[in-house]
Amino acid sequence: MDGEKVVIGSHHFVFDDEGCTVPEGEQEKFDALPDEYSHLYMAVSGVLSAVICIEDPIRAEAPAIIRRLKDLGISKTVMMTGDSERTARAVAAQVGVDQYFSEVLPEDKANFIRREHEAGRKVIMVGDGVNDSPALSEADVGIAVLEGAAIAREIADITIPGDDLYAITTLKILSDRLMARIHTSYRRIISFNSLLILLGVTGILSPAASAVLHNSSTVLISLENTTSLLD
Repeated sequence: MDGEKVVIGSHHFVFDDEGCTVPEGEQEKFDALPDEYSHLYMAVSGVLSAVICIEDPIRAEAPAIIRRLKDLGISKTVMMTGDSERTARAVAAQVGVDQYFSEVLPEDKANFIRREHEAGRKVIMVGDGVNDSPALSEADVGIAVLEGAAIAREIADITIPGDDLYAITTLKILSDRLMARIHTSYRRIISFNSLLILLGVTGILSPAASAVLHNSSTVLISLENTTSLLD
């Protein structure tokens, strides 16, 4: 603009990549920027000219959802954001996550998930933007928000409505109860059919009786498995 280079972006981009500096005598004001806002920095000819404070309020239910996920067995919750360290630290403290990373790039999120896999952990990734796509693909379960980017929804395994983050806890409850039902049904089928085989071999049950009991147990277990998992 008018022969001068103007850049605008994150702290990492403006100060680390572009090497811009804070004007002389303005450092104290710069350090006092409020943590509760996301910051965009604008520099003209390598010198900071303005800071745009963007209010992105935390969803009121976010802390409760994090606590609920921990109650349901999620051992570690991590927040990864492109925001500055100061903003990320403030948000992480309010939400109650176990760990946070600031000023991350899309590949940083995917690399983090790979490291978690190497450590033997399973990862659920929740995201809504184009930048989240590599991590959604890398995760064991990718959850996208309906109102997010189309590519995120395409890559993710599950899509939830953006106005109902409690859907994440509902998914966890459903998956836990479904796996418990599968294991219970498997044990019942194996145990009952093994008993029928034993009784048939020893001559206690006739083939016809064994067939009736086998098919009856199959029908009963199938009917039980049609009941709602959320009741």
